[in-house]
Amino acid sequence: MSGEGLSLSAGLSCLFAGFMLVTGCAEEKSVSSAGVTPVHLPDVRTPISLEADARQEHRAVMLQHLETIQAIVAALAEEDYRLAQGLTESHLGFFMHRHAMARQQPENFPPAYHDLAMAHHAAAEKLAEVMPTKDLKQILPEFNHVLKACVACHLEYRLRQS
Repeated sequence: MSGEGLSLSAGLSCLFAGFMLVTGCAEEKSVSSAGVTPVHLPDVRTPISLEADARQEHRAVMLQHLETIQAIVAALAEEDYRLAQGLTESHLGFFMHRHAMARQQPENFPPAYHDLAMAHHAAAEKLAEVMPTKDLKQILPEFNHVLKACVACHLEYRLRQS
């Protein structure tokens, strides 16, 4: 792997770890160290109420998105742009949105949620379009737009726990 590939791999790994922290996908764990007081901030995200099956389906789609992001990072680190493009198109693009919404309860999602979802899928489509260039100066800004769309939605919405 070239020096650029190693640098890309390290940078994307850090970006992925930061994404996990920001989106709150990790389990909450109490931190108790000498002199450290945990800060508990209220969760002000808009809750989305779904029936148990739809909630489980939605969580599966979100996990699949996260796994796809990781796989895209791995493909880019290996300079496998064709795989990265295919993953982006099939797992994050508009095809996946239509597929996911057909299995869920779209009427239970606020219109603004759909707007954020559409921005995410549009960003993924744009990312897929630039993959064939194999130019990280074009690819990474578009990849960043995909991550920004993910973060924006996770900062705004959460699934209501039954």
